Amino acid sequence: MAAFYQLTEQHWYPPNLLPYNALPNPHDDFDSILSNPKSTVGTGTHFYDRSLTSRRYALVGVVFSSIISCCCIATGVVIIAARGVNGVTPLMRLRGAMQNSTLLFEILKLILNLLVTICTESTGFVHSISLRSALASESRLRFNTNLRLLTAARGWKNPNGALLNGIMAVLLTVSYASSSLVVFINYTHSSDGWHADSVAIAGLPLLLLGIALLLQVVITISGVLAVRILTWTSSPFDLTAALVHHTQLTPVPFRCMCCVSDLDAGGGPAKPSQTQPSAWHAHSSIRKVVISLWGIVVACAGWAALLMYVWDKYNGAATMSPDALTIQTWSFLPIRHSNYIAYYMPDVGIQWWFLVFINLALVQRPLTLGLHCSELIVNVIRDERQWRCATGRKGLRTATNPLKPIFTHPICLVLFVVKPFLHWMFGLSFQVSDEAADGVVGTFAIIMFTAQIWNLCLALAAVACFFTLVALRRPWGPQPATYGHLQTLANLVDEWSPVMWWGHKEDGFRYCHAGTTDHPLPGVKMNYVYAGSGVGSPSPVSPLIS
Repeated sequence: MAAFYQLTEQHWYPPNLLPYNALPNPHDDFDSILSNPKSTVGTGTHFYDRSLTSRRYALVGVVFSSIISCCCIATGVVIIAARGVNGVTPLMRLRGAMQNSTLLFEILKLILNLLVTICTESTGFVHSISLRSALASESRLRFNTNLRLLTAARGWKNPNGALLNGIMAVLLTVSYASSSLVVFINYTHSSDGWHADSVAIAGLPLLLLGIALLLQVVITISGVLAVRILTWTSSPFDLTAALVHHTQLTPVPFRCMCCVSDLDAGGGPAKPSQTQPSAWHAHSSIRKVVISLWGIVVACAGWAALLMYVWDKYNGAATMSPDALTIQTWSFLPIRHSNYIAYYMPDVGIQWWFLVFINLALVQRPLTLGLHCSELIVNVIRDERQWRCATGRKGLRTATNPLKPIFTHPICLVLFVVKPFLHWMFGLSFQVSDEAADGVVGTFAIIMFTAQIWNLCLALAAVACFFTLVALRRPWGPQPATYGHLQTLANLVDEWSPVMWWGHKEDGFRYCHAGTTDHPLPGVKMNYVYAGSGVGSPSPVSPLIS
């Protein structure tokens, strides 16, 4: 009987019917089996939320990014016109102890990185919505969350295509790289020598930052105008309902107990499982992201080790610090006795600005793209946690405020804080000479601080460990895991409402049915096989096996 049960569970189909994929008209079979009228999405747009609130927030974010970019461009042009390409303008005077400390200087850099993060995240949200809609129109959308800059719609001229997505990736790197070059310490000469007079800003990096942010806004708006947006929400449930309503997604019968990792198993009746697969096993891109994060950690450690080897072998060169890396010279912020290796540009001028900028962008690019890819882990886990609310006391609310997940989901808040902080730490490790004399940048020196690179490596390792553990964690309970997979959600949600609960719905002749409704449901029966409505009465597993 055990063998009979295994065959029944894995290869079961209704009598006199071929497997679902072989049916000439699967919709007819679906309608005949799932005869409950509540299992359809309906015909009105009220069955899903277009989330006009999210659209308003998105437009506010885009407008904010546009204003910031225009301000950067205007300020950069004014500084260049008044003081030249190498000129800086004082922003804040330094008095007393602040003249001997770089703390205020570094705080301003961190604030600028945070501002860049807010702008890029605002445009990134809108860009991800337009890309998601473009993929849905091509029937290529599988998950609610995708790698925004590494996934593209068809067509080179498409605003959501590979060409402009690649440009968006370059502009994202340019935004963070240029922000590292904006703030300088301006020194003035007096009778007692040179001393730090003010924190100043340079015109050309600020101009490049404004152009990079503005171009991201332009590409984002062109992407929105080029595609029909079904819903602006980041919720996978409204998106799934919209796709089903517009017949871009069709629920598959007999899979009311199948999770996302069961898609290639053939479907059919299944008994509940006490644990669900992790995001690592359910989403192939998650594995690539985690491996990439650890690759960045290894590369950073190799970079620091290489600097230590070069310093030890060529100690005494003019471009190296005289102090070795020891416990006494190790610090979070660079100090006078920090261990470093530097190299200099032969001159100053616009061509050397761009050469310095290219150096900085090439080294910083892996970090920027690695943190961007980490969004996939965060959003996939967010979608799964939201889905698992369907078995909670308050149920699952399909419509959410787009800002709420950032502050209510710890993992979202962690990534939002980590992005500017790690870019700031990179700026501490790989510095372009941040000193100007009497309002003019006199030389370009690129300095690599060994201790700060190790600090960055340790911080990256902590972030990689955190996301690895999150990706490997297996949800507990019989509710099938979806991780924002749209087809799986369409199979599991058979009755749509603004607030939904998932659980046991009915007994049949041999098989039970689990699904969703607008009121709390009892838990599923662990010893029974589930297939869908109208296909069986309760059939406990234990009697079949015995």
